[in-house]
Amino acid sequence: MKKLFCLLFLLPLFVPAQEIALIKYNGGGDWYANPTSLPNLIKFCNQNIRTRIKAKPATVELSSPDLFSYPFVHATGHGNVVFSDAEVINLRKYMLSGGFVHFDDNYGMDQYLRKEIRKVFPDQELVEIPASHPIFQKPFPFPSGLPKIHEHDGKRPQAFGIFIENRLVFLYTFECDLGDGWEDPEVHNDPKEVREKALKMGANILNYVFNN
Repeated sequence: MKKLFCLLFLLPLFVPAQEIALIKYNGGGDWYANPTSLPNLIKFCNQNIRTRIKAKPATVELSSPDLFSYPFVHATGHGNVVFSDAEVINLRKYMLSGGFVHFDDNYGMDQYLRKEIRKVFPDQELVEIPASHPIFQKPFPFPSGLPKIHEHDGKRPQAFGIFIENRLVFLYTFECDLGDGWEDPEVHNDPKEVREKALKMGANILNYVFNN
């Protein structure tokens, strides 16, 4: 019996795979853009930072109760975003209960998203996240903050967020286009170092989600 106990103690505990999801939002924007980005990010994280995330991300609507099944949800696109009253309520509850939302502007989303997120947290402003924040520190250091992946308007990349009791719950990446950098190499023909930079920043985001 003692030998069996020792053997069981030495065996690694089974940790079920976690699942993340892509947000299917309303308003006419192309929520389905960058189809290879999340699968590539998941693969990179599972190989490099020891996450156990299911290889294929789910798709979830913001009004669905299934939203609460995912610790991290991601959205991208180029155009309009509209949150219904039911989505606003569900999204607020999701973030207040520990969920993390990442919107990555694929170019053209900014004016719409800023208006909609005010519905969710009308008493809070999107604040720029400083380079000293842990999301830029580990496991891969980004001493200057959010990296620039695609040029777009040539403006500097910025990461904005909403914090609840000092915990980042909403991340909005602007003038950066991380998702394009996560896509298959032949999609945008980005240099290897640019793709690696995007994937490492994505790994930092998921590391923050799973460890805070």
